[in-house]
Order: sequence, then C-alpha cells, then structure tokens
Amino acid sequence: MKLTIQHQEYYSRGELILRSLFGAIYIALPHLFLLIFVSIWGAILQFIAWWIVLFTGKYPQSFFEFQVGLLQWNLRLNARLMNLSDGYPAFGINASDEYTSLEVPYPENISRGLLLIRAFFGFIYVLIPHGFILYFRTLWGIILSFLAFWAVLFTGKYPESWHTFNVETLRWSTRVSLYMGFMDDQYPPFSGKE
Repeated sequence: MKLTIQHQEYYSRGELILRSLFGAIYIALPHLFLLIFVSIWGAILQFIAWWIVLFTGKYPQSFFEFQVGLLQWNLRLNARLMNLSDGYPAFGINASDEYTSLEVPYPENISRGLLLIRAFFGFIYVLIPHGFILYFRTLWGIILSFLAFWAVLFTGKYPESWHTFNVETLRWSTRVSLYMGFMDDQYPPFSGKE
C-alpha cells in the first residue's frame, strides 16, 4: 500500500480560514452525507466478499476496486479537514486528486485461515493494540493540527515534520483498515512509515 499526501510549498491562508470556519458546512456535510450511503454499500460488498474469499480464496476485483475508491475518497476528505492540503476534495470513488494518492495492489489470493482468524479474533490481536496507539497518535495529531493552523495563518507554511506525523497516522490507520477489511494478508506494522 502506498499512501501519500503532498506537503505543499505554500498553503493558502484564505482557504485555511474558510475551511476552519465553514468547512463543516461546505466540505464535511455534503461529503459525509454521500459517504454514509456509499459506505453502507461498501459494507454490504465487504460482507459478500468475505463469503466469496472464504470459499474461493480470492477477493472479487470489482469489489476490491470499489473499496479502494472509498478509502481514496475518505483520504481526500480527511486531508482537507485536517488542513493537510488545499483545494476542495473531489466527490466519488473514481475521482482523482493532485495532492493525495492511495495505491493498493490487488491481492491474487487471500488466506482463508487468516480470514477466519481476523473475523473472530481480529478485535483482540489487531484493533486493541493498534487502536490504543492510534488513539494517542490521533490526539497528538489534533494538537499538531491546531498548532499548524496558526503556523499556516502567519507564515503560509505547514511545518513539514507535523505534516509527516499526521500523514503517517492516516497511513497507519489505513493499513489497519485494509487488513481488517480482508483486503491484505500482511499484518499492519506498528508504524506509519512508507
């Protein structure tokens, strides 16, 4: 999996203020409204895919591409709401973006044994340890985003190390989502590094 959010040389102060004051209305509301319905369909496809993988060992490619598109849409939205990139996020699972990128290779085979282990014990061995660490990373990321708001407001620049930290947190959580969504058999590392 390759997830990148480009660190811009310069960030728009006007967009920053607009997103911070009204982003919940003009960005989050329309995207989240549509994402609710698209995510419901994604959950239905994931349920069907689980049974297909259980019997065939293969994740249906069209279902896989839909799920990746859904993750890409979420990434575009999160990048804007966290002020990691400028511009308005594109709608849809097939849309592209100049600042964000998520590439997930299609797996030829998915382990049926791991599928069952994840379904019944994934909460214990994946979500508890990763969730615990990601909870604190997310809290620190919120603090960094708040501080970055002021840095961008006064300098037009997002501190690169803060940007990297928040991108790595998104990358880490996406890896966990891919693993728990039966789209990758590789256990997610306890890191957000590339």
